[in-house]
Amino acid sequence: ELPINMIVWMVIAAVVFLALLFRNPHFFQDVQYVRDKIQARRRVLKYKQTNYSILDRFLEAVKAQPHKPFILFNDETFTYQDADELSNKAARVFLHNGLVKEGDTVALFLRNEPMFLWLWLGLVKIGCNAAFLNYNIRSKSLFHCFSRSGAKTLVAAEELHNAVEEVLPSLLEQQVTVFILADRCRTGNMESFKDKMSQASSEPLSKDLRSHLTLQSPAAYIYTSGTTGLPKAAVVSHVKLWSLACSMSMAGVTSEDVLFISLPLYHTTGFLGFISVIERGNTLALRSKFSASQFWDDCRKYNVTVIMFIGEMMRYLCNTPKKPNDQSHKVRLAIGSGVRADVWRYFITRFGNVQIKEVYGATEGNFSLLNYTGKIGAVGRDTFLNKWVFPYAVIKFDTEKGTPLRDSSGLCIEAAKGEPGLLVSEISTRAPFAGYVRDLQQTEKKRLHDVFKKGDLYFNTGDLLCIDEDNFIYFKDRVGDTFRWKGENVATTEVADIITLLDCIKEANVYGVEVPGNEGRAGMATVTLSEAQRFDPADVFKHVVSFLPAYARPCFLRIQSSLDITSTFKHMKVKLVEEGFNPNQMTDPLYFLDEKNKNYVPLTVDIFNSVTSGKIRI
Repeated sequence: ELPINMIVWMVIAAVVFLALLFRNPHFFQDVQYVRDKIQARRRVLKYKQTNYSILDRFLEAVKAQPHKPFILFNDETFTYQDADELSNKAARVFLHNGLVKEGDTVALFLRNEPMFLWLWLGLVKIGCNAAFLNYNIRSKSLFHCFSRSGAKTLVAAEELHNAVEEVLPSLLEQQVTVFILADRCRTGNMESFKDKMSQASSEPLSKDLRSHLTLQSPAAYIYTSGTTGLPKAAVVSHVKLWSLACSMSMAGVTSEDVLFISLPLYHTTGFLGFISVIERGNTLALRSKFSASQFWDDCRKYNVTVIMFIGEMMRYLCNTPKKPNDQSHKVRLAIGSGVRADVWRYFITRFGNVQIKEVYGATEGNFSLLNYTGKIGAVGRDTFLNKWVFPYAVIKFDTEKGTPLRDSSGLCIEAAKGEPGLLVSEISTRAPFAGYVRDLQQTEKKRLHDVFKKGDLYFNTGDLLCIDEDNFIYFKDRVGDTFRWKGENVATTEVADIITLLDCIKEANVYGVEVPGNEGRAGMATVTLSEAQRFDPADVFKHVVSFLPAYARPCFLRIQSSLDITSTFKHMKVKLVEEGFNPNQMTDPLYFLDEKNKNYVPLTVDIFNSVTSGKIRI
């Protein structure tokens, strides 16, 4: 028989367990999530010790299932064996005449197409790295991104020929070899690639060509979106690829799935989908560019079961005209980030029982979250177990100074429940931060020292998050997208969400502008109008007064026909902030928040002069 004291302790333990369970209905899910993360970490560590890469996984899949569809693109199907042979041919073009040597970086400048994948696989096979250039960038930004990569070879799509030609003199100064993905090249100082590739052998390449690679070696340079300046190249190592791939399996992707990518492959979310397909051994349906009108037709055509998304993409899909066959598809899972709660609700109501898995993370980050409970609007949960195994915190942040708040001993302070704060995650050997390529200054900006004790080191995500009373975590804003006005912090995305509730406003980009004689920045919104709708200033005024506190109401409105966005649908703010609200410098309609007359009135030169001189106080 059990001793009486052991029985007592067992009863106490059972009571405590039941109390925790009833207090936290997500207890089992919380434990399962951390257990899955620990298992994924152990798996990645094992691969690191044996130097087993994503490429090794791909080559195993080629042997195991050579004829299984790997890539579906337009009306073409490429098997695993096709991909292996085509990437061998691409690799041999790079090796020809010793053009590319082990450890070199090659910049890829092309849209979504299978060739992007053959090039990357081919480069890894010969022990090289690829820099993924955004195909929308031009001129100064294009040359900046290329230069940061350290590459001496550029491969560009034929349709991007003119963009390359624009920076060709600068490239030639650096003795860069430029390939155009064409059979013939119409410009001197550029070489054709496809003709060389068609003549190259498809025989396997020696593993010795990549013998120097470890899982710590860079696999790709992926650039930040550049919403607040020139893009920065984040180092994505081979071990990071495994971590990304494991996150997809944790989200529920299986070997039987067909995964659809219409987001750019040069973007983390797009490339993550491709890496996941290799890890799972399933099939990727690839589209050259996202199309809201064709999206569901593509899903039906390829029998898609999993889609990758970013928030704005989901909103675009919700804004398409309703169709009788909206729920006629096989999509069961949507994985991505940035979907608003209202869009989430509407999406599943309209398009059927699609399980949405919201993921939080950054290309260069060392920490991620997954909304494994399905709580609409949340990015994950804050639990003791997760924080203990994968140290992170949400700390108080001074948005005016752009720095964390510290106590009298110089250490950071955790934010209270319900209070937006800066998310930071501990940098360690188990959770490293590789930084940005050839940019020590920007890399150091992301390192936060002496957070909870002297000498510790944390990664500064640059994101404001909030933990509610039920321990759900919500993304609030980017630090750069938060401004201070009237002594209060204003979250731009929250203001934009309120403004776009108006029927007449389709999109809103909210930011802060400097007003002479005033502390902080006054709110301004650049908006586009909904089709067949006219701008009703009195109605807009009534709406913002009803739903926004005085300090968060945009003092100025600007109407444009379209908003400038990055290739991943993020609003560009820098130029708008610089242009401000001066009617002398723009032709767009401008409006001023007139509290006295309870209206948004046209912003004339006289009103502008009165505001900037302090005659009109705002």
